[in-house]
Amino acid sequence: MKSIEIKGIKRENFGKSANTQLRLSGFVPCELYGKDTNVHFSVFFSDFKGLVYTPDAHSVNLDIDGAKYSAMLQEVQYHPLSDDIRHADFLLIEEDKPVKVKLPIHLTGVSAGVKEGGKMIKKLRSLKVKGLVKDMPEAINVDVTEMGMGQSVKVKDVLVEKLEILNAPASPIATVEVPRSMKGATEEAAAGAKPAAPAKAAAPAKAAAPAAAKPAAKK
Repeated sequence: MKSIEIKGIKRENFGKSANTQLRLSGFVPCELYGKDTNVHFSVFFSDFKGLVYTPDAHSVNLDIDGAKYSAMLQEVQYHPLSDDIRHADFLLIEEDKPVKVKLPIHLTGVSAGVKEGGKMIKKLRSLKVKGLVKDMPEAINVDVTEMGMGQSVKVKDVLVEKLEILNAPASPIATVEVPRSMKGATEEAAAGAKPAAPAKAAAPAKAAAPAAAKPAAKK
């Protein structure tokens, strides 16, 4: 996993009013937490671009007033209307302790079902995993080449070395849907098919004609 460097400014004032003032000045209130660490700081909004607005996951080298920390972005809160970042939580990385993070999913290849006219629908954008940061990739690649029309790839079909996937195993990651036009054609073809002719009953066997009586022998 690649790292990105972010500089922060330690903050001493907390609360709604202080956070509002920070946002008006172009900063995002942040918090770094760990077993024995709890640091309140702020980061300039534009410094999040390479961390949040990207399809890949990154670890973070935090520089807070000269103090260096290795961390992961744990949670981001957005404004419900503008989608501006309002708050961010970072988790301190301890090399020998596993962490839980969300890794983005990349679908690779062109599925057989799409080649036949199906539509690829992505059901999950990320997978929640548990493991050591050093073992985590930037993204989880899922090969969809063999997926046929109407088929799905599920969480249980994905294996990531040295990582535990925490999503429900039966959850679909992607599905190749059959388009309506093709569904209609299939239904019409089924409706237009002639039903098999019913089997004819066997004709009843004719009774054998009675044998003619022989004349009595003359004495």
